[in-house]
Amino acid sequence: MNSFGTSEGWVRLYQIQGADGFKKSYTSYSTEFKMDVLNYMNETGISSYDAAARFNISSPALIRTWRINVNAYGLDALISKKKGRPSMKKDINPSKQIEGSVKELEERIKQLEMENAYLKKLNTLVQMQEKLQPKSKRK
Repeated sequence: MNSFGTSEGWVRLYQIQGADGFKKSYTSYSTEFKMDVLNYMNETGISSYDAAARFNISSPALIRTWRINVNAYGLDALISKKKGRPSMKKDINPSKQIEGSVKELEERIKQLEMENAYLKKLNTLVQMQEKLQPKSKRK
């Protein structure tokens, strides 16, 4: 049900907007728009019902909430906050990250190849040394 529950509210809505005022609208309002509505109300002294009808806002209670929040927390209270789970952060430039990781991987491969070659040579030397040493006979 719309917040224009009283007949007086419905009459105001119809007088200002006509039949279009009865269409439901689900909208998020910008901070500037909210401030404009509140400033207009302060300058003219109109009620939240009249302001809701004039600015095509779905609920006068919403305007009252804006006013209460501004009085309690300041202008920052009018800034819309995102709802739901935050989106996953995407890398700014994944191609550079891939290039960097490819270079790192290539360097790691070279290092491992050198270690492998060293160990093979060491193993060959150990085997040659074992062949050259005379074996002691058991008595």
